[in-house]
Amino acid sequence: MSFDFFKLIVLMGEYFMIDEEYIPIAALNQFSYCSHRCWRMFCTGEFTDNQYTIEGTSLHERVHTVGALSKEDGWQVRAIWLKSEKYKLIGKSDLIESENGELYPVEYKRGHKGEWDNDELQVCAQALCLEEMTGKTISTGYIYYAHSHQRQLVEINDDLRHSTIGTIQDVAKLLETGTMPQAIYTKRCKGCSLYSQCLPTMVDKVACYQEV
Repeated sequence: MSFDFFKLIVLMGEYFMIDEEYIPIAALNQFSYCSHRCWRMFCTGEFTDNQYTIEGTSLHERVHTVGALSKEDGWQVRAIWLKSEKYKLIGKSDLIESENGELYPVEYKRGHKGEWDNDELQVCAQALCLEEMTGKTISTGYIYYAHSHQRQLVEINDDLRHSTIGTIQDVAKLLETGTMPQAIYTKRCKGCSLYSQCLPTMVDKVACYQEV
């Protein structure tokens, strides 16, 4: 696929931004992390910053400088829009690399490698879009963690594809129905910027009060 094709994608970014029928790729990450958080962000429009979200936003603002870099054996393009008609997905990539004819989506995250697979789902969703847009099979992606300055390899295998497609379907249903998932307290709640709105521990407290 020619480099000019990706320059065209950059120019089409404004068109992609105004299309409201599509699922934001970032919503898959949020849903996998916490379906209630996803509902608050993408169904009710609630969002509150904290230290972690500010660090993440700052990182992406540095990364999302539209541009391209040619290398001897490939190239890099930053901050381009990806879209899938098949899966009704849309989102801006942090970095797309081409090396020896292969394409790789690279997602930037603050901190270190997490305990859950929500970041991998986001990379796989980008790969699904790239496959549809270019006709090439994407077998590998990466997550770059800013605090550790290391890349984590993401194998775009059948299991990850199945999990990603299932999450796409779940998010599509959530956005269509607007039904609020129950807030359930887990260790993932620690550091969540929406904790004060969600108050997941109150669910159990109210239930105990009612039983008494």
